[in-house]
Amino acid sequence: MPLLPLLLVVLYGLCLVFIICFSMGQWQLTRLARRAYAGPPTPLPPAPSSWPKVTVQLPLYNEQNVVERVIDATAALEYPADRLHIQVLDDSTDATVGLAAARVAHHTARGLHITHVRRPGREGYKAGALRHGLTETDGEYIAIFDADFVPTPDFLRRTMPFFLQDERVGVVQTRWGHLNQDESLLTRLQAFGLDAHFLIEQVGRTFAGFFINFNGTGGVWRRSCIDDAGGWHTDTLTEDLDLSYRAQLRGWRFVYRPEIVAPAELPAVMDALKSQQFRWTKGAAETARKHLGTMWRSSLPLATKLQATFHLLNSSVYVVIMLMALLSVPLVFVRADYREFQLVFQLASVFLLGFVPLIYYYYTAWRLAQPTNKAQLYPGFFLLFLSVSMGLALHNARAVLLGWMGQRTPFVRTPKTGNKGRTKRRYRTGGVGLLVVLEGVLAVYFAFGLGAGIYFGDAGLLPFHTLLTFGFAAVCYYSVRHSQQ
Repeated sequence: MPLLPLLLVVLYGLCLVFIICFSMGQWQLTRLARRAYAGPPTPLPPAPSSWPKVTVQLPLYNEQNVVERVIDATAALEYPADRLHIQVLDDSTDATVGLAAARVAHHTARGLHITHVRRPGREGYKAGALRHGLTETDGEYIAIFDADFVPTPDFLRRTMPFFLQDERVGVVQTRWGHLNQDESLLTRLQAFGLDAHFLIEQVGRTFAGFFINFNGTGGVWRRSCIDDAGGWHTDTLTEDLDLSYRAQLRGWRFVYRPEIVAPAELPAVMDALKSQQFRWTKGAAETARKHLGTMWRSSLPLATKLQATFHLLNSSVYVVIMLMALLSVPLVFVRADYREFQLVFQLASVFLLGFVPLIYYYYTAWRLAQPTNKAQLYPGFFLLFLSVSMGLALHNARAVLLGWMGQRTPFVRTPKTGNKGRTKRRYRTGGVGLLVVLEGVLAVYFAFGLGAGIYFGDAGLLPFHTLLTFGFAAVCYYSVRHSQQ
């Protein structure tokens, strides 16, 4: 039996096994979430007779499109003025500084306790700004909103009571809403993916008592929890996930409330989306590298350890997808030339049923997010989402590998446009570099595999190559198009 074709088949088979395990993990979370939704709703705890001191932190860096909006939204929070402190943690180097100073002065004149905090440098990026802000406030609880968020006035009144009924609650996290979901196809696809995380993953893990994560914004921390867990660290790009695991390993409990929604703006251009995806995927790999050993040495239940491993290694799926994709084209020729592998390929076709739980997972989230959605529209939208996600595999797999290797990279924030994209773009996170060129080359590569399958009359990999060709072509196209805007 030829060694190279055998190696290709074995590697591809191992990738399929990983995808099945990933899909089954999502299926388990879907079952848990559905059980949570089927039970009686948890009532909001009663309002306290005396509200505790809360500090709202707004970490900013060059966000002149949205800075005034987020400051005004937090200034409108319905909370006793003598118990509220708003910190504008402004590391900006452009006109954002003046805009923020003007809004802070305006709200100070209205009697609000709001401060404009400027550091001499941007050391530690967002985590460094949050850590520095804590040295200049005495708030017992810390609410955090990124620049693109617009919290509703009742946000604190709805979240704070959960802390007051249980002193071991370290975080109350809320669900992200979408201010500009219908702006473009790109924003609709992002909303589709984020809704699955917030409506299924977070709910399922919370229901089962597994570890969840603070999502970096749209939530509130108990300050003593931050201190007990060691404070904000700057050695990963996902300081939120890192601190979440350190806190939960210390025994703190996290509360997730999907009915409390914090609206936010989705990235409307490909370079902004890629910068966000890079942070999330690389940061998750860095956090896995940092905490998996500690977590497995802990006395946590086995089920919690397994789910935490699945959680921290979620982004690894992009590495596997990329490897599968690269192997799939030569496999078209192996299928045509080596008949002795036919039984193996037939068994592999059965393994493709492992994608069914993934379809169920996203369908459940899709209906929960928009109960009026028509079921017949789901298959096409799901395939489009799957295709574009595959198209991001090269970009995200690189981020994961860098995270595993421990290579440090700067924190590149996700620029927002504000006002549903009608504001002129002032910020970019990259142009048409080598990676975009490679995405275009890969689109041609997978189109070649598609053509080869048609030539040999073998439809086994045609669906996969169709999704890959469209996904990489779409990501390359939007990357070039948006870089020219």
